[in-house]
Amino acid sequence: MTVATADRGLLMGLAYRLLGSVQEAEDAVQEAYTRWYALPDRRRAEIGSPTGWFVTVVSRICLDVLGSARARRERYVGQWLPEPVPDSARWTSQTVHDSAADPAERVSLDESISMALLVVLESMTPAERVAFILHDVFAYTFPEIGEIVGRSPQACRQLASSARRRVRERGHDRVPPEEHAHIVAAFRSAWESGDLTALVELLDPDATGVTDGGGAVSAAVNPIEGAERIAQFLLGVRRRQPDLAVRTAVVNGQAGLVARDAAGRTLAVVSVDVARGLVRRVWAMRNPAKLTTWPPERPGQA
Repeated sequence: MTVATADRGLLMGLAYRLLGSVQEAEDAVQEAYTRWYALPDRRRAEIGSPTGWFVTVVSRICLDVLGSARARRERYVGQWLPEPVPDSARWTSQTVHDSAADPAERVSLDESISMALLVVLESMTPAERVAFILHDVFAYTFPEIGEIVGRSPQACRQLASSARRRVRERGHDRVPPEEHAHIVAAFRSAWESGDLTALVELLDPDATGVTDGGGAVSAAVNPIEGAERIAQFLLGVRRRQPDLAVRTAVVNGQAGLVARDAAGRTLAVVSVDVARGLVRRVWAMRNPAKLTTWPPERPGQA
C-alpha cells in the first residue's frame, strides 16, 4: 500500500475537522501530496514517518487557510455553516496518533465530527482550533503540537485549554445516540405531518435555527429564534414545496434529516442539537455547493 492510499482518508478526516469544508480539506490534502512528490527521492527516503510528515504539513496548510477564512466568510451571503457529510465511516476509519492523553480531555472521533462541535470550532482562533483537534481528538502531545505549529508546548496547552473552555461555554452536551435518534425521528414525523403543536413541543422554547443558502438559494439571512418561529418556518417550507420528501440519515455521525424534491434531488440537509430531550439548535444546509457529497435519491429508494 502506498503512502497515498494509506493516509489520504486519515488526512481528509484531519483537514475536514480543521476547516469544516470538504473542498477546502481536499485542496489542503492535495497540496500536501504535491509537496511530498516535489521532494527529492533521497529526502523522502530520509523521512522516518511519512504519516507524521503529512500530518504536520496538512496541519500547517490548514492553519494558513483558517487565517484567511474569517475574512472570506465575512463576505459570505447569510449565515455560514460547516459543510455536512453523509456519514462518519470515511472520516473516522483511522486514528492519527496513539499517544496517551487524559481521558477527560479526549473527544471521540464520532463526536468530533458532529455539527454541534464543528459550529463551536468556528468560534475559535485558528491556533486554538488546531491545538484542540490535534490534542483532544487525535491525542498529540503538546510538545509535538508545538513542533507542528511553531509554538511552545506551554502555549499549545493554553490554546487547547481555551478551546475546551469555549466548548463548555457553548453548552456542547453529550447525548446518547439512541436518544438523539429518537428525537430526530419524532421531529421528522411532526414536520412531515404538518403538526405545529408537536413541532413546538419538541423544540426548546429558546431554540435557534440557522439556514445556509450561500446566496444561491432561498434561506433565512439571520438566525431564527424561538420554538414557535422555527416551527412556523419549517411548516412554511412544506407548504411552498408539498412534494418535499424528508428522510432520516446519518449526518456528521449522528441522526439527521435529508430533504429531497420529487426528482430525488437533495435540497437540504438538517442537523440538530439535542439537550434535555428537546431540540435546541437546528442547522439547515441549503447551499448547493455544500451538498455535492449528498447524491440524489434513486426511484424506489427509501
